[in-house]
Amino acid sequence: MGIAALILWLLTAVGGSVLLGIWIAKGGARQPSSSHLPAPVVFGHFLLAGAGLIVWIIYLVVDNKALAWVAFGLLVPVALLGFAMLLRWLPVYRARATTETPEAAERHFPLVAVGGHGVLAVTTVVLVLLTALGVGAS
Repeated sequence: MGIAALILWLLTAVGGSVLLGIWIAKGGARQPSSSHLPAPVVFGHFLLAGAGLIVWIIYLVVDNKALAWVAFGLLVPVALLGFAMLLRWLPVYRARATTETPEAAERHFPLVAVGGHGVLAVTTVVLVLLTALGVGAS
């Protein structure tokens, strides 16, 4: 189950990197007024998720259960930051039909990328938790 979590975590990271790239390319990091997503939240989410992924890879190599829990502990704030960004993105997505508001950087996020990233992230968190708990271990 640990390898499955790693694969899903990597797929989640790819999706998140695509979203981050769009956000940066559309000025989210350069012009805070052009985004509803604060740069510290976006980059904190990215950095904590990356740190957790590194800890997870080390866990898989050395098989130290404490590292699995550290990785899961890093995923908790990652998930909370991700959910906070989702809540801030939803009104921007819903306002796509109107042109009265200034265009936010995250308005360019494809719905399938946001949804896919979220589904993969939730599945990753569940698999990491189950692995840390020892469910499915032989």
